[in-house]
Amino acid sequence: MMKLLPVVATVSCVFALLAGTTTVVDAFVPKMPSTTTGSTATNTATQLSMAGNGPPDTATKDIPYGETSRKFRRTVYTHEDWVKHRSSNRFVKNLFTIVNSGIYKNVGREVASTTTIATIVFLWNMLTVGYDDLNQIHHLPPINSYYIPGLTLPMAPFTLASGSLGLLLVFRTNTAYQRWDEARKNWGMNINHTRDLVRMGNAFYDRTDVSDETRKEDLQRLSVCTWAFVRSMKRHLSPEWEDEASFRLEMYERLPEQQANGVINAAHRPNRALYDLSMAIENLPMHFIRKNEMHKALTIFEDNLGSSERLLTSPVPLIYNRHTARFLSIWLLLMPLSLYKPFDSTWNHIGMIPATAMISLFLFGIEELATQMEEPFTILPMQAFCDKIGNWCNEIVSWEDGDNGTTTAKTYQGYSEIYFENLGSSPGVVDGNNGNAFVERSSVNGGGSGVISGSDIGSGSGNGMPYQPELVVASQQQDSPLRGFSD
Repeated sequence: MMKLLPVVATVSCVFALLAGTTTVVDAFVPKMPSTTTGSTATNTATQLSMAGNGPPDTATKDIPYGETSRKFRRTVYTHEDWVKHRSSNRFVKNLFTIVNSGIYKNVGREVASTTTIATIVFLWNMLTVGYDDLNQIHHLPPINSYYIPGLTLPMAPFTLASGSLGLLLVFRTNTAYQRWDEARKNWGMNINHTRDLVRMGNAFYDRTDVSDETRKEDLQRLSVCTWAFVRSMKRHLSPEWEDEASFRLEMYERLPEQQANGVINAAHRPNRALYDLSMAIENLPMHFIRKNEMHKALTIFEDNLGSSERLLTSPVPLIYNRHTARFLSIWLLLMPLSLYKPFDSTWNHIGMIPATAMISLFLFGIEELATQMEEPFTILPMQAFCDKIGNWCNEIVSWEDGDNGTTTAKTYQGYSEIYFENLGSSPGVVDGNNGNAFVERSSVNGGGSGVISGSDIGSGSGNGMPYQPELVVASQQQDSPLRGFSD
């Protein structure tokens, strides 16, 4: 009976340790969000729905910590952040914050499972193989039977399989990072081309016979429609329970109510916002060639949207993910049996328990990293991107020629060059010009109703109609009016 006292004491200590570790494990176990937040979001969404005549937002249900913590990974670095990132204290800091890691909290149950198996192997082998008491005196096993062996496995199978497991994990993480990188590049293209689009709209705007108030309204419409597209794309790629309420609120704050309702009630909101942006471009007074240049940016937006939808709806093939998860789980669950003999230098091989916990934590963590990056949009700072795009677009449309002290002589405003295309002999056109030609004029006088007659081109005589420099396209139709970039 005295020989069993160390075993009983050890078993009691281990179970006490496991009971004490419950608190530690709980630190790694996801916590459910409070119902108050969900009800608040629901109430806000309901109010917005009543204002917008749309359906109410879906209430937040039981969402695990792994999902709620993704919003804390939407980092946007500044120079100060990079200084901290390169700090020589980063290793110590990362070690002390290991219990706060969202990745490790997500794999807490898996690590607890492998650690429990290691503890069971430890206790079972004390009973069936033998044990050392606290005075390092070895005792025979209390259960000494040929038919009840100890739980051990050779290390060779795990060594042979570790290479294949490593390749699976490397491919898994690399593929997940590539998906994140592609999503980030899509938003980078959105940022670049939204600024470029609004810049062209401001620079190409033909102010001839256009009031300052009209110009301001047109450019402001271009700016807000540009923002509406990226904001609709952000909502399209975000979960409803997280973004629907704020999306509706922002739409009603920035857009006219009818336009906001059109976007919110559309089956595909980004497409509707992109259509509104197309109409805003068509409304700008400028030559169609320059409008075409602006429309090229919209094609890029559509490509970025399609690429992002592909990433959202098509994960890495599930057979690969499932096989990797099964391989890793079985490998780690059986690993404690192979670690028993290598730790024979520790008291009753107890060193295999913390070793199992650490190895499981890091290997499960690698797989969890890949899983978190595989769907990249809820860890990208898309809201920050949209806010910056909106601010930049508003700033660009506020600029005017001459506000920096320098005035630019815009060649496309007014009439300095006239283009005739295959014109024949008829009233209001140029005789004998069978080919296309540009005719440079410092002044052109029309023959009535704003048309150009053949006699006017050669002599410059006529009714003295004044005009400013601009490219004019003369039509083959009779009595066609002067048509410039605003056409």
